[in-house]
Amino acid sequence: MKIGICSFSFFRLFLSGEQDIFQYFATCKELGATQLDPWDAHFAPLKAWEFGWKIWADPERVELMPEEEAYLSKVKDAADRLELPIGCICVDGAHIYEASPTASRANRAAAYKWLQIGDLLGAQQIRFDAGGPPDMPQDVFALIVEGYRDLVSRGRKLGIEVLIENHWGTSQVPENLVRILEAVDGLGFLLDTHNWAPDMREKGWRMCAPYATGTHIKTFSFDEEGYEPSVDIPEAMRILMESGYDGYWGIESMPMDGNEVEGVRKTIELMKHVIEG
Repeated sequence: MKIGICSFSFFRLFLSGEQDIFQYFATCKELGATQLDPWDAHFAPLKAWEFGWKIWADPERVELMPEEEAYLSKVKDAADRLELPIGCICVDGAHIYEASPTASRANRAAAYKWLQIGDLLGAQQIRFDAGGPPDMPQDVFALIVEGYRDLVSRGRKLGIEVLIENHWGTSQVPENLVRILEAVDGLGFLLDTHNWAPDMREKGWRMCAPYATGTHIKTFSFDEEGYEPSVDIPEAMRILMESGYDGYWGIESMPMDGNEVEGVRKTIELMKHVIEG
């Protein structure tokens, strides 16, 4: 079973200063992950520098600075020592659509930089959000499609699959996702079991599972039998498998009790129960 743990699962540990990217890698190894799925905030030095990328960089001229390359070399060496590949990097703040052309251009500069980072790390996938409002007017749709076509083309040259996720705004509506995915050849889809518009969760699973090339199995709590009482995770996974999904099983656990490591551990146990019976 291929397992990835999105590092957002440990956001409390990260924010408290108890976990950096290297400790996240070690925790993934301990928990049995087969790939590393870092959230961009875990690359703290890069996020600190990102403001400069977005303010001063020309999207067509962004390049890694020597200090960025040195940091990323250490990150890559740490992953290699653990024999864990970089799977999916989830990038926030580089979404496609912004009403302001200036803000949109700044986000595109950040996205280009993250593609360079992914290339240096040997990442398999990078998730960039769509942005935009839930109703997705035609002009917004056109700009989102243009943006993803650009990023997919650039990612393909680097061997990186660019993903959209049902995360917020436009992408939480299943019909919007299908429309975007059908319009952009080569765009992958990171299916989050939870992040759908109100009352659209199961509709989202069924409509969008055939497009999935990655997953976030999202959990918040567990009952005495090890199930997530607020969402039917086994049903979501069955829909994915029946749709032909054979990729890694990614985790984004957000435990209400605050025990992040145990939340991931219990999510893995639940997923294995569904897969292995």
